[in-house]
Amino acid sequence: MTRVYRDEDYRPRPNKRGSRPRTKNRPNHDAAVDGLVTAVDRGRYRVALTDGSGTGSITAVRASHLRKDAVVPGDIVKLVGDTSGGKDTLARLVEITERRTLLRRSADDTDPTERVIVANVDVMGIVTATEDPEPSFGLIDRALTAAFDADVTPLLIVTKTDLRPADDIVERFSATGVEIISSGLQPDGTLTDAPVFDRLRGHLSVLVGHSGVGKSTLMNALVPRAHRATGHVNDVTGRGRHTSSSAICLPLDGGGWLVDTPGVRSFGLAHVDRETLISAFPELVEATADCPRGCTHQAGAPGCRLDAWVAEGQAGPGGVSRLESLRRLLPKTG
Repeated sequence: MTRVYRDEDYRPRPNKRGSRPRTKNRPNHDAAVDGLVTAVDRGRYRVALTDGSGTGSITAVRASHLRKDAVVPGDIVKLVGDTSGGKDTLARLVEITERRTLLRRSADDTDPTERVIVANVDVMGIVTATEDPEPSFGLIDRALTAAFDADVTPLLIVTKTDLRPADDIVERFSATGVEIISSGLQPDGTLTDAPVFDRLRGHLSVLVGHSGVGKSTLMNALVPRAHRATGHVNDVTGRGRHTSSSAICLPLDGGGWLVDTPGVRSFGLAHVDRETLISAFPELVEATADCPRGCTHQAGAPGCRLDAWVAEGQAGPGGVSRLESLRRLLPKTG
């Protein structure tokens, strides 16, 4: 006799892959050791132990519960497993400690996806050449804004002063309060003095800038064992060739760490809100207090005080170009 099944006869099979853990006894990582992430390469992380054990650099992979979390150079992490650093050994990264700072950018100003560059840095060295290639003031303004947003101290490092003086750069940024120093690099890649080294020593710092400005050459001078590839500037486009393909964090003699990043051609600020954008232009902020509520601060905005402020010389000699840069970054409507 054939049985006829009804809806109420249906019994769903229990989902064996539920969200609950298979056991209430979760792993205990009290014995985990601390380390500083120095490089990231296709799911493998180079980590320098910071417990004074002298083991040196080890290789680690992320634990499964961290697979959705970005791990970047500068992160302080906790590790378990084989932390001996021996050949073919692999540790497991089980925790990312709270970050003091987080430097981010987006592909462009409309891309909501944030790209984390580096964590826990104290100083951002914005590297620019006086010539070959010419300074990209727009990129510098964007990098300064990102540093301000991340609560990181910006430092403007000028290279290739043997080709052209840094007068234009100093004039444009003299009223911002940003420290401006020469790299001290000679054409042969050596340092004539140590202003950059003295400024970065004892800090966790990052170098950012266009390709071709001498960033990798500076890195090699500051950290001779870095062996970062260097390139040239294209005679047709005036742009540098990418020579650093990934960020790497290296120790400085005398203390501190320095992160070299791949050359960038865009520095999106989609993650930075309007008020932070304005605050990143300190020589213009005071004028905005006298603007009407809801002012867009764009050219021709009714009652906007910025143009008069700049015309009166209150924003310094670089005020005109800095105001133009701010207006390019701000939305057209309030």
